[in-house]
Amino acid sequence: MDPNILYIIIGVAALLLGLVAGKLIFAKNTRKKVEEAELQSQTILKEAELRAETIRKEKELEAKEKFVQMKSSHDKEVFEKNKKIIDSENRIRQKEQSVNQKENNLDKQIKENDAIKQNLNRQIELVNIKRTELEKHQEEHIRRLEKIANLSAEDAKTQLIESLKEEAQSKAVSLQQEIIEDAKQKAAKEARKIVIQTIQRTAAEQAIENTISVFNLESDEIKGQIIGREGRNIRAIESATGVDLIVDDTPEAILLSSFDPLRREVARLSLQRLVADGRIHPARIEEVVEKTKKQIDEQVMEIGERTVIELGIHGLHKELVRMVGRMRFRSSYGQNLLMHSRETANLCATMAAELGLNQNMVKLAIRGGLLHDIGKVPDEESELSHALLGAKLAEKYGETPAVVNAIGAHHEEMEMQFVISPIVQACDAISGARPGARREIMQQYIQRIKDLENLAMSYNGVEKAYAIQAGRELRVIVEADKVTDQESERLSFEMAQKIQTEMTFPGQIKVTVIREKRTVNVAR
Repeated sequence: MDPNILYIIIGVAALLLGLVAGKLIFAKNTRKKVEEAELQSQTILKEAELRAETIRKEKELEAKEKFVQMKSSHDKEVFEKNKKIIDSENRIRQKEQSVNQKENNLDKQIKENDAIKQNLNRQIELVNIKRTELEKHQEEHIRRLEKIANLSAEDAKTQLIESLKEEAQSKAVSLQQEIIEDAKQKAAKEARKIVIQTIQRTAAEQAIENTISVFNLESDEIKGQIIGREGRNIRAIESATGVDLIVDDTPEAILLSSFDPLRREVARLSLQRLVADGRIHPARIEEVVEKTKKQIDEQVMEIGERTVIELGIHGLHKELVRMVGRMRFRSSYGQNLLMHSRETANLCATMAAELGLNQNMVKLAIRGGLLHDIGKVPDEESELSHALLGAKLAEKYGETPAVVNAIGAHHEEMEMQFVISPIVQACDAISGARPGARREIMQQYIQRIKDLENLAMSYNGVEKAYAIQAGRELRVIVEADKVTDQESERLSFEMAQKIQTEMTFPGQIKVTVIREKRTVNVAR
């Protein structure tokens, strides 16, 4: 056989054997892979089932949590709505109680007024009865005089008129005093109630301003730097600030003396900066003082804005706001002007509310109380009083006529035209008259005592007059030959009225007229 054909047959046979063997091997591998794939698929299915179960549980848990949250939020909303309803019901009940109380107070006041009216009517009837009796006595007296004394009708008439005039004057003064005292007691009781409620609801601190500030130093060596060579530095500070620097033996301290608190504050802050910097010479002093003045101006504006915001005042002109801030550095009788004005504003708010004024009038009363002393901090000096100047400034910067009138009339230099004017006047007096609020200088106190005694001495028949108990009582000694008992009563009443209208004084002044006649004889 041909070797090539043999090789071909052998190759074909080998190929066939290879194919059969490869097929067998491939089939075996395929079955193995199928089995592995089936195992893997089962594993994947189990993992998928586990994962699905886990996801299902997580979703169920999230759903439960969301349900709990929604339920909690719903319960909270229901609770808040119920709370609002309860609060509204409470407010309505309180308003009803307040209305009922006001109605009761009104009924009580009406009853009191009716009682006063009835009392006055009874007194008028008594006066008419007395008048009738006097007329009868007059006729009888005329007949007796004509019959017994052989007096002419004109003489008798003159004598009778003088007698009746004295008696009528005495009784009229007595009756007048009784009526006035009764009215005063009732009016004072109601006014005292309102004032006490106002003061109790308005708590305010009291502070007395001094004219000297103390600047503390770390050591006495700094005093030499502040004084400078031949006193140049201290003269430059005094010239730039307008404040007197007192450098004495007081250890580690320098006194700043000035009646202007604003200047003292500028000097204090300037010294603080100069000492901290260490460079103290005239040029540096002028630079620091100018920077400090600008800082103080910004601080003044900030104080004014903060004050009007705290009091709930809106639409106030910037210049008035700046003047309000300047009040922080001003004082009146030792009382800080800003504290006094804020306290007056709070008192006005409370008193206006107690008097039953509407909300708009209450707001106007607050503005008037805050701005009533605005004339004490003007940019330029004026010959006008601070009340009239304040009214002029308020009108210039667009305040309402009610506020302008309240400012100008709080010392009765203008006629009161609005209801808030007497409120501002009363609250100003309350704030100034509080114990410890103000300090009166000795000269003014002595002058007030002298004026009180001179007023009493101006009346005819007054022998001596003494102001005692720090000016709260006036003892008047009259000449018994010139002043009768009836005239002494009239004199006491007239003096009290004149003091009330012409003088300014704290509290009240008791007027006591003393008439004494002594007859002395010596037996020898």
